[in-house]
Amino acid sequence: MSADRPRLRSDAITRGDERAPNRAMLRAVGFADADFGKPIVGVANGESDITPCNAGLGELSAAAAAEIRAAGGMPQTFGTITISDGISMGTEGMKCSLVSREVIADSIETVCRGQSLDGVVAVGGCDKNMPGAMIAMARLDIPAIFVYGGTIKPGSHAGRDLTVVSVFEAVGEHGAGRMGDEDFLAIERRACPGRGACGGMFTANTMSSAFEAMGMSLPGSSTMAAEDAEKRDSAQASGRCLMQLIERDLTPRKIMTRAAFHNAIAVTMALGGSTNAVLHLMAIAHAARVELELDDFERIRARVPVIADLKPSGAYVATDLHRVGGVPLVMRMLLDAGLLDGDCMTVTGRTLAENLAGAPPEPPSGQDVVRPLSRPVYDSGHLAILRGNLAPDGAVAKISGVKQPQISGPARVFDSEEDCMEAIMSDRIRPGDVLVIRYEGPRGGPGMREMLAPTSAIIGKGLGDAVGLITDGRFSGGTYGMVVGHVAPEAAVGGTIALVEEGDRICIDAKQRRLDLEVDAAEIERRRAAWRPPAPRYTSGVLAKYARLVSSASRGAVTDAPEELGLE
Repeated sequence: MSADRPRLRSDAITRGDERAPNRAMLRAVGFADADFGKPIVGVANGESDITPCNAGLGELSAAAAAEIRAAGGMPQTFGTITISDGISMGTEGMKCSLVSREVIADSIETVCRGQSLDGVVAVGGCDKNMPGAMIAMARLDIPAIFVYGGTIKPGSHAGRDLTVVSVFEAVGEHGAGRMGDEDFLAIERRACPGRGACGGMFTANTMSSAFEAMGMSLPGSSTMAAEDAEKRDSAQASGRCLMQLIERDLTPRKIMTRAAFHNAIAVTMALGGSTNAVLHLMAIAHAARVELELDDFERIRARVPVIADLKPSGAYVATDLHRVGGVPLVMRMLLDAGLLDGDCMTVTGRTLAENLAGAPPEPPSGQDVVRPLSRPVYDSGHLAILRGNLAPDGAVAKISGVKQPQISGPARVFDSEEDCMEAIMSDRIRPGDVLVIRYEGPRGGPGMREMLAPTSAIIGKGLGDAVGLITDGRFSGGTYGMVVGHVAPEAAVGGTIALVEEGDRICIDAKQRRLDLEVDAAEIERRRAAWRPPAPRYTSGVLAKYARLVSSASRGAVTDAPEELGLE
């Protein structure tokens, strides 16, 4: 460390005679006399065999810790939790998924504040590890870097690549009699062949790519396969990089600027990423004290094309993107087209433009994973913000792969995901219907479940282009079709979605970015006056606490918005 370095935060627990008990405790975990003047660095380890996304993260954490020690720091490893979205999907347990984002953020923040740590490297794999870690980093504003555990390699059956979404869609196909038992079981057995996060441009790979674009992880690291040696090398490099960030006192809020968030949104659009990026980037911006609005996504969508042909609506997976140049290729193309801000600082200590100087300016020949800007997959971005009397505070539609961007039809109303799923599987849904799944929002669920099971079943039943679906819940990154989520205000607080009745006509218009209940305004107000909030589904424990604290999805479903808690 240089003589003029910033004062270490850990000095507060090591300096002075009165800190002798603190030093005694630290000696028990390996500190020697010479170590008390070194930076004490947290390694937030998301290791877990609950999910393949987090299996093996301990190895990456150990690799980062070893490099921190070699570079003159004192690493201290602590654990963080995870919930497997894929395993909990379609169950009551899925209500804990978004809640886990807050638990992860709170746990990392609590340890780093409580131990006066000088920096933190967070190692995560599943969907909520990543935004949870970034929220904590933004709150703490100590030098920090994120290490992604890596993507799973694709499974294979009958000559086609498989992901976990292939299994969800197979459920619908099998239920419709369009797939036999042998193929159904083969897909289930082969879809997830090893460690790593879900392989398409679903939520995990979307967020890892967004963080690379934002400058909070190393270039090229966001699409590496979990089981490849380069992932360990990247973790080691991240440990070294963090020590340089501490030396320079380069903290997250100096990196996570408004322009950096706009870069992350642009890359998410170009890759065809998950609707969850909207929710998570809004929450991270809130923690970083950056003004970010839903309309920022719409403005960027209008000018950034989709240039990567990735699952769920496309043909390829994240390892294919990595093979042809990864996120650096996509960013260099956008930068050269004036669609990124190259002056943004990154964890490398260099600007985004400096990082991309050696990246290829054009896609390689002989592949179609990434298209040239002159021949995009879609001319504009795929994440549209819809408004109307059903969503005055906004809703999010993923319009990639949608053949009919406008649908108007009778409402089929369900007050839970399970009720809707039962109707789909029992063939009670008809072409032209608009399914409404409500009371699944942040407060009403509580927990804002993802609706991958019903949306995949719709695809499997052959209704993907024939029906619409709206919800105050969320969608998996594996979802596609005419679906609209994050409807705000949600049903549990009396949003218009709570007032929809069976058979009402609903219009979803992605081109005009409208979501409307075609019922006379006076009738809507009559229903509003008669509406009463349902009893809370949980009255104690973590879900009840979350429901009392959580904000609207239009704010990122954060749990520390004082104005929404009546504290301002």
